[in-house]
Amino acid sequence: MAETAHDIIMHDVKRSVVLELLRRGKRMDERALDEYRPISVQRDVIDTAEGSALAKIGTTQILIGVKIDLATPYGDRPEEGIFSTNCELLPLANPSFEAGPPREGSIELARVVDRGIRSAEVDVDDGFTKGFFLEEGKVLALYLDIYVLDHGGNMTDAASLAAMAALSSTKIPKYEDGKLIRNETASMLDIKRFPLATSLAKIEEFLLADPTMEEKVACDANITISTTKDGNVAAMQKGKGEFTKQDVLDAVDVAFKKGDELRKYIL
Repeated sequence: MAETAHDIIMHDVKRSVVLELLRRGKRMDERALDEYRPISVQRDVIDTAEGSALAKIGTTQILIGVKIDLATPYGDRPEEGIFSTNCELLPLANPSFEAGPPREGSIELARVVDRGIRSAEVDVDDGFTKGFFLEEGKVLALYLDIYVLDHGGNMTDAASLAAMAALSSTKIPKYEDGKLIRNETASMLDIKRFPLATSLAKIEEFLLADPTMEEKVACDANITISTTKDGNVAAMQKGKGEFTKQDVLDAVDVAFKKGDELRKYIL
């Protein structure tokens, strides 16, 4: 949708307010530049799911449900299981969300969360999908569903946090006589690297962690960096704008620091 004159004016107003505060060493909610809003994580919030979690960052709330089912393997990977990530932006979460088929925002959020997990080889590409082989023509499929309950900015980090909390509490049902016995647990999903996303917004020379919706609108550029428990960058996703080499190096430094802080909520 093309920007209207009103949209452009509102963007300029928000940017001028945010920038003026930053030049005085402040943010609109009085946080430090690298400080997150209050965070909380609850596991096992859906009784009927194999794994689940609810993560809150500020007013943003993301619910994750993990479901394990039987599936036919892909033809080029006959002995590997399936991992799929989907996202739904519930209309009640934000006035800009509309009912209907998945839109660009939901597809992008699912893709960024999925890429962070896969790129870290968090027992997905190099681990549990290979362990999901059952018999010829039959494997386990793990479906990770993201539900945005309230969008107050920085959905990506909240979704990443909820996803890893849900996966780390996922129970694999017992498989017997060609069926899954859901009330019996064969094992827990073994998670090792715990990749987590850190989203940053750049406004002139200022780099802000956990940007609010106003800061995201006002920013010149934004980037999400997923880091792992063992100190590696798993994935990067750049949004709008440009970053210099030094900007990226600075962003990676912040992502490592914030990633370690976020992991304390799920380890």
